[in-house]
Amino acid sequence: QVQLVESGGQLVQPGGSLRLSCAASVRTFSDYTMGWFRQAPGKEREFVAAISWSGTGTYYVDIVKGRFTISRDNAKNTVYLQMNSLKPEDTANYYCAAKVGSRISSAAGYNYWGQGTQVTVSS
Repeated sequence: QVQLVESGGQLVQPGGSLRLSCAASVRTFSDYTMGWFRQAPGKEREFVAAISWSGTGTYYVDIVKGRFTISRDNAKNTVYLQMNSLKPEDTANYYCAAKVGSRISSAAGYNYWGQGTQVTVSS
């Protein structure tokens, strides 16, 4: 069983930065590939980024590549999403998720989800 709790979402101006955190309650955090997803009102949930169990492998969808950075601290059971150069279209509820599978480029297979943290980019 994996419990995930996101934090760090807030209102930020366009061009600003935020760092989201996701704390995991799990026996062995390093068993899991971790991902970030987001869902804007009226839109489907979309895959944003993922990181391998060791942290050496990362994947980003094109629309966030170069602006977002995913990282993890296995000693703290925490995964992060550093978001820079934020745009209004980044406004969404951001979720972290965990899966046992190792394919970081795939959005499939995530079976543990947090409750989400709201990010609003607006002036």
